[in-house]
Amino acid sequence: MGEAETPSFEMTWSSTTSSGYCSQEDSDSELEQYFTARTSLVRRPRRDQDEAVERETPDLSQAETEQKIKDYNGQINSNLFMSLNKDGSYTGFIKVQLKLVRPVSVPSSKKPPSLQDARRGTGRSSAVKRRTSFYLPKDAVKHLHVLSRTRAREVIEALLRKFMVVDDPRKFALFERTERHGQIYFRKLSDEEQPLKLRLLAGPSEKALSFVLKENDSGEVNWDAFSMPELHNFLRILQREEEEHLRQILQKYSRCRQKIQEALHACPLG
Repeated sequence: MGEAETPSFEMTWSSTTSSGYCSQEDSDSELEQYFTARTSLVRRPRRDQDEAVERETPDLSQAETEQKIKDYNGQINSNLFMSLNKDGSYTGFIKVQLKLVRPVSVPSSKKPPSLQDARRGTGRSSAVKRRTSFYLPKDAVKHLHVLSRTRAREVIEALLRKFMVVDDPRKFALFERTERHGQIYFRKLSDEEQPLKLRLLAGPSEKALSFVLKENDSGEVNWDAFSMPELHNFLRILQREEEEHLRQILQKYSRCRQKIQEALHACPLG
């Protein structure tokens, strides 16, 4: 996306849950230093997998788009309007709810990044040598001002840049949340889908459509998404777990052997 197409972001933070962070450089344990990597190895049984299935959306003419925007703006109770541009594109707001269960990695500092730091974009240009694992507040909500041609992958990348998150964007996915007949459904957006277009077609109702950022948990581990230190740490974790498992087995058989020997000594010679 060119320089003129870079989406601007106006963010609101609505969460009552406090956040926490732990510095990796203060930890003496290698298992703690990259505990975010270890949690990615733990796979729980799932009945289905999240697959990015692109929804077929109709191509609207400029007149149809203009009418849709008028209808949309007439239904909202805020100033988060959509605007039609001369080139046929349009701008507007999407709301993204963050539902991240694992911490994210940010450049190590004395404190986690604030919203003011995120807006200024400080600390991103320098090379990241040390990281801090930072828990984002649960159910935090961001209002993003984007273009109609802004893709889902660009929304994720821009969010991570704004909050100085140095994790690979492929670790995250943007989901479409809908409510139908009392049931909640999630669909993972493909990289090329345009969230603002989906918002316009669905209307302003949050039940009809909302966006959620979650971990990109597929059925298999995406090893390319991890850094070299994390991959090396995986090997150390596996080795330690193997050694611990072996130690427990040897202890079990040692106790059995001792019990048998004690029984033999207790038997009368005959």
